[in-house]
Amino acid sequence: MAKHRVGIVGLGMALKPHLKSLEELSGRVDIAACFTPSIERRKAFAAANSHPVVDSLDAILSDTSIDVVFVLTPPMSHLDLVEQCAAAGKHVLLEKPIDFTSARGEKQVAAMDKSGRTFAVMLQHRFRDASRKLRAAVQSGELGDLVSASASIRWWRTPEYFAQAGRGMKVRDGGGVLITQAIHTLDLFQSLTGPIARVTAFAKTSPLRKIDTEDIAAGAVEFRNGAIGTIDATTVSYPGFPEKLELACTNATAVLNAETLDIYFKDGRHVHHEGAASKSGGADPMAFPNDAHKGLIVDFLDAIDNKREPESSGRESLKVMRLIEAMLASAEQGQPVSIG
Repeated sequence: MAKHRVGIVGLGMALKPHLKSLEELSGRVDIAACFTPSIERRKAFAAANSHPVVDSLDAILSDTSIDVVFVLTPPMSHLDLVEQCAAAGKHVLLEKPIDFTSARGEKQVAAMDKSGRTFAVMLQHRFRDASRKLRAAVQSGELGDLVSASASIRWWRTPEYFAQAGRGMKVRDGGGVLITQAIHTLDLFQSLTGPIARVTAFAKTSPLRKIDTEDIAAGAVEFRNGAIGTIDATTVSYPGFPEKLELACTNATAVLNAETLDIYFKDGRHVHHEGAASKSGGADPMAFPNDAHKGLIVDFLDAIDNKREPESSGRESLKVMRLIEAMLASAEQGQPVSIG
């Protein structure tokens, strides 16, 4: 099977785990071209890496030997870049979120569908080992029916993090803690619980930062199967704690604490899977291994080769966007919001 030639657009904070994963997958991919609009970043990248650097986006889009593009840029740029990649006939792996609204995300899905190319979004928590084990347990039916569930993302981000120009502002990031930090856990949460029917939420900006997006959010949710649950997300919880999911079901309760899983069955069995310690909830947002990124990229490449939908497809990523939009709408309106 021929290797895929990959172009990378965006050489900022999100790059590291993508690049490491692609280097580890050298049997399947060649990194053909790397680009960012910033001349300084291009020079810094070239000084630290041996991968080819180009001085324009068109150098990637017009190169017919490049069949895959990784778009690792801020959310506001995603629609334009994905549409350009689709027009050029490229498969696309996009850094989360798909965009800052689901409506813009839907345009990306439509463009990629029209091009006939594969489209995935980097929501890698689904590909952690413990997440895979919990999904298998849910799908097997051994946990029983969902009765109650909770998602807790109590993280910390430093003043230095928010000192970067535009960080935490709607004009650059499109949203706050929900779309920028909690989105990974919320995507995994929904993939395990099944659809959420409606939500009642609160969202505020703390006095700790001069930003215009929420850094505190909480909500009560009702699932389509009748179960109820809670969502709690913030970046003001010093020094930052591992994200946690709990699924209370008719036969057992499962607790996923970052990458460590415990399942407590009512018949007395206890399943334990010890995972890597989570540090990304604290001062360094990139303090995590690249295993889950690599797993998602492998699934993406397999999807291209086998002409199927990737697990973390653009279409699938719209679900968590609609949940986030419903939470923010509920907070603004002061009433429950249904999710279609």
